[in-house]
Amino acid sequence: MNKNLKYPIIFALPALIIYFVMFIAPSLGSFYYSLTDWNLGAASVSFIGLQNFKDMFEDSVLIIAFKNTLIFAVIVTVMQNIIGFGLALALNEKLFLKTTLRTIYFLPIVISPLLVGYIFGAIYHPEFGILNQFLHAIGLHGLAEDWLNDPQIALYSIIGTELWRVSGFAMIIYLAGLQMVPSDCIEQSKIDGANYWKRLRHVIFPLIAQSFTVNFILSLIGCLKVFDIVFALTKGGPGFTTEVFNTYILRAFGRGALGYSTAANLVLFFLITCIAMVLLYFLRKREVEM
Repeated sequence: MNKNLKYPIIFALPALIIYFVMFIAPSLGSFYYSLTDWNLGAASVSFIGLQNFKDMFEDSVLIIAFKNTLIFAVIVTVMQNIIGFGLALALNEKLFLKTTLRTIYFLPIVISPLLVGYIFGAIYHPEFGILNQFLHAIGLHGLAEDWLNDPQIALYSIIGTELWRVSGFAMIIYLAGLQMVPSDCIEQSKIDGANYWKRLRHVIFPLIAQSFTVNFILSLIGCLKVFDIVFALTKGGPGFTTEVFNTYILRAFGRGALGYSTAANLVLFFLITCIAMVLLYFLRKREVEM
């Protein structure tokens, strides 16, 4: 073995072993267990082929969870990037206290999603919550709702909470991209007579395309894996109206259907991989090298 490679491999070996034991081996094992009738407390585990997947796609609750997950992912991904980009544009200008404002907008992302869920659970309380009390105080009594128990709006209440939590993260990535835009390009476009919107569309957008790619991919993956915020606010209720893929998997684990829930995890894994790869392919095509 090349002496230059020997010592790096020796030092990396303990981490590689831990990674294999804690991640690779369980992941490979999950493929097998998804094809079994593995149940908590069962005396034996039997191979049943694709039966778990067949049962899963015949379950109406899974269809609800799949639809809710996609609605959540699409709305949050799009709105997070719109809000984050808008904040980045505003806070990239010479504003008073802009550093403080950046910190304030970024702060929610460092708070645990569970804690955010519990906080907003109190805010959304139909009787004692700050939101409804504020609406009553300004005379908008008709807008006061039972935000988390009304099947028509519960999912959108969760979406609003998630947008509050994650928009600052998108803002930081866009700010990093905006600060990498060469000032010469901006100045040249001004000399050529381009107004603000033309500069934004034809100069800034293409040059920060990598920031768009990073934000869209990270946001989409995070949204498809959403669990904490839904669990803290509604646990998938009322009924199954806010059920998402991971709360569906949790219910399966809770009733001891370990093989079935492992199969559901694999479906989610392949769903995220396929959607993310397709989106990444199209987003990378529009990137411009600086």
